[in-house]
Amino acid sequence: MPTDARADESLAPDWRAESDSWMAERLAALGGRSTGPVRTVRVRAWSILRQVPTSTGVVWFKANVPGNGFEAAVVEALAGWAPDFVVPPLAVDPDRGWLLSPDGGPTLRAAMADRPDPDRWAELLSRYAELQRLVAPHGDRLVGLGLPDLRPGRMPAALADLLADPTVILAAPVRAALVALIPEYDRWCAELAADGLPPSIQHDDLHDDNVFVGGERLRFFDWGDACLAHPFGTLLVTLNAAANRFGFDPTGPELARLRDAYLEPWTGPCGRAGLLRSVRLALRVAKVGRALSWRRALAGATDPGWQAALGGPPRIAPEHASAVGAWLERLTEPEPEPG
Repeated sequence: MPTDARADESLAPDWRAESDSWMAERLAALGGRSTGPVRTVRVRAWSILRQVPTSTGVVWFKANVPGNGFEAAVVEALAGWAPDFVVPPLAVDPDRGWLLSPDGGPTLRAAMADRPDPDRWAELLSRYAELQRLVAPHGDRLVGLGLPDLRPGRMPAALADLLADPTVILAAPVRAALVALIPEYDRWCAELAADGLPPSIQHDDLHDDNVFVGGERLRFFDWGDACLAHPFGTLLVTLNAAANRFGFDPTGPELARLRDAYLEPWTGPCGRAGLLRSVRLALRVAKVGRALSWRRALAGATDPGWQAALGGPPRIAPEHASAVGAWLERLTEPEPEPG
């Protein structure tokens, strides 16, 4: 990933020095040292990504807005429960939401730049389902680490909260349609809560650029949008991303194949008809989760401490500023069904 000298300059010097010092201390504690300057790779309104060359290879530093600061502790926990599925961190500071990680190798997107391969997406989805099944028993522990609790039983209240939030801008007809949808949304959530599938970590931004292919197996990263939720909600972003990446028809057999690759590890006590019904419901319910994720990120961007790190209020693109309302508007529309 290329660096941008302007990104370094955009950060407050005091914060930059503080994070540099923390990285140096953590590296020294591990018996390593930097072999070059720290460079800022990317500054977004909700996260900062930096890198430093060291005696053991490139190391990556990530900081999140306060509402997403759980990522550091969650990645550390995932590395304990499922070390083959993530990049175990070198150090974390849960209080500040700082994460220090070794280089994970190329992303799946970079590895497929010349020849995109849907089979690798099928592998991605199947492997992610394995991770969800492995982590499901630890849901309460993840919530204790700060992971947002968006289990189906909590989602009706979450939708009501969004509709009552004066910062969420909705056209009057959209708001009316959402209010009319509340009883049906409540039924969807109740049905998902009773389908027998365990809530688990839901990445909520799973696509080919958030997966490493370094080593023998795919490993997942960038957990700042994650939540504890019905596991199938992960398909909302991933299937849409695959459709855009390959130009697939959202209702076509190619996406159905990817969906089925994800569902295969879940077969067993649940019949296929039940699994497909849960997919349909989870794709609708998860749109509220996406709205909550954007609200959390945008609210964090207004935090005084975060803005002090950035050297002032961040610039937020119009499509990001309107994302909460856009996801709620999508809730009024059926999600295309592959197959």
